[in-house]
Amino acid sequence: MLRHRLLSLVATLGLCLAASGAEVVVSDVTSRAVPIHLEGFSGEAKSVLEFDLYVAGFDLVGPSQAQYALAGKAGAALAGVLSDVNNKANLFNRTYPGGSVRAQAHALADDVVQAVTGRKGISRTKLVFKVQKERVSEVYASDFDGANPVQLTTDANIVAAPAWRPGRKSIVYTSYRAGNADIYSQDLTTGQRKVLVRFSGSNISPAPSPDGSKLAMILSRAGSPDLWVGDAEGGSPRRLTTTAADESSPCWSPDGGTLCVVSRESGFPQLYTIPAGGGTMRRLTTAGVRNTTEPDWSPDGKWIAFTRSRGDYFDICVVPAGGGDAKVITEGEDPSWAPNSRTLVIARRTSKFGPRKLSLLDWPTGHVKDVAQVAGSSSQPSWSR
Repeated sequence: MLRHRLLSLVATLGLCLAASGAEVVVSDVTSRAVPIHLEGFSGEAKSVLEFDLYVAGFDLVGPSQAQYALAGKAGAALAGVLSDVNNKANLFNRTYPGGSVRAQAHALADDVVQAVTGRKGISRTKLVFKVQKERVSEVYASDFDGANPVQLTTDANIVAAPAWRPGRKSIVYTSYRAGNADIYSQDLTTGQRKVLVRFSGSNISPAPSPDGSKLAMILSRAGSPDLWVGDAEGGSPRRLTTTAADESSPCWSPDGGTLCVVSRESGFPQLYTIPAGGGTMRRLTTAGVRNTTEPDWSPDGKWIAFTRSRGDYFDICVVPAGGGDAKVITEGEDPSWAPNSRTLVIARRTSKFGPRKLSLLDWPTGHVKDVAQVAGSSSQPSWSR
């Protein structure tokens, strides 16, 4: 059963690889939600479409307020007709045969997003994340809305920082299963696990480059935790930072030329950038925000999302990739960008010291939806790209 679900996950992964008036433009999208009316849908198809479109920045409204209308058609397969109400024009009339109702609805939602905004939809992408139950954590994968969760690891120990490997049906993550913090890879087709990095000291925070050819990581083999970059398997690592302070949480620019990393060189955590081939580490300005951690670079290269620590509380923030004024978006931590450079998956606490859950945030509109939850505390999500 598990192998069947893993193969289904791998098969689906293959699919992954505006209103009038004044508007605030953010990352080539508008902050005004797009009003749309749905009619003729029911049951699972209706609930999936409503979730997907809301997360994509649409407002579900009555027919008199709608700019667009999506009408369902009865039949053996899910069908949808999308119309521009203002211009009285049909944008498409499509049928979605085969697969589950959920899969058909995801495909229809993605087509609506593409037709209205010109952006690819994200409803058929995947998440990988950590789930902790008492003192044991494992890596899980799911659909972008949390449906169809699959437990990927059986380490029966502490795991951390799972990440997709671009161009491969596999992940990398840190595990303490052998008594030390080592970096592993796991094939999603076969379930085969392999140790990639096992030096003395800590081997943590693996971050594959966008083209999959390199692996950034934090190693303490030379003393304090520093940023290193090796080949795709973690081999021949080169040390990029030599500070006496701790570095953590590296991420890549989409062109693979620069890394953003957290350093405590100034005494408290701040974001820094450094050329991927080595060079000077420079502080990234995040005006108005201190104690910055867990950066993630948007796929379009324009933004860096990160976590701001406020003692026992955390906020999701966004700053231009070149630095500047930081925007505090909402409470949460562990942000990861969707392929559309607009939606973020974040972890949020259910109470001050309670378990965490994953939520999707459309940051231009502020729309937030919790994904379907796995029992336990979910955190450290990574979005497939």
